[in-house]
Amino acid sequence: MRRTRLAAYVTSLLLATGLGMAGAGQAQAAGGGYVALGDSYSSGVGSGSYISSSGDCDRSTKAYPYLWNAAHAPSSFAFNACSGARTDEVLANQLGSLNSSTGLVSITIGGNDAGFADVMTTCVIQSDSTCLSRINTARAYIDSTLPGKLDAVYNQISARAPSARVVVIGYPRFYLLGQSCLGLSETKRSAINGAADYINSAIQKRAQAHGFVFGDVRNTFSGHEICSGNSWLHSVDWLDIGESYHPTAAGQSGGYLPVLTNAA
Repeated sequence: MRRTRLAAYVTSLLLATGLGMAGAGQAQAAGGGYVALGDSYSSGVGSGSYISSSGDCDRSTKAYPYLWNAAHAPSSFAFNACSGARTDEVLANQLGSLNSSTGLVSITIGGNDAGFADVMTTCVIQSDSTCLSRINTARAYIDSTLPGKLDAVYNQISARAPSARVVVIGYPRFYLLGQSCLGLSETKRSAINGAADYINSAIQKRAQAHGFVFGDVRNTFSGHEICSGNSWLHSVDWLDIGESYHPTAAGQSGGYLPVLTNAA
């Protein structure tokens, strides 16, 4: 009887301790405020349900920052990401919510600096050779200028929110290759995917140099690229050109949200 009672007591003590530790961990993860920075991939362009007060920033209730906030209830939430944002716009307009109590920051940035919209427009309407030339121009910018632009943003995030866990999230590959697919040639699709890998590598390198976490969405989007038959990305849409090559609502919830959740 004594052994039985002792075993039951030890078991209940271990369970209580374990539950207490788990609860503390959850509280710590949710502690502090959450600030979502970045461009259209963070604001949620392409996913619909835009918040009217966000104006041209097109912040969506289906964007991954909004979804993460709803699921985890941080002490505060500042949804500052804005469609079309470059690094300079982040520095000028998005950092005001950061402070010493900020616990989590997420950001996607760099694509617009490298000329993402112009690259895609050129590749849609111009020849293979012109598309490849424009991509090479973007790659040269990524080599020469983008690292310094990213450093400027990351330095300010660290200075303003020194205790925050910072998750820098990349961009998906756009096309599933080797498939019969209307639209761009395989040459263009392959080059665009290569450009996505190129900018992701540059972003990851700078993020890790600052001690930040890099969130790679290429794996979560695998099998859901354009030409996959179950795409989480809009192809070119001439009726709403701004949503072209942006994640759908499923891309935000299935592609981006799990990456932030795991990294946070």
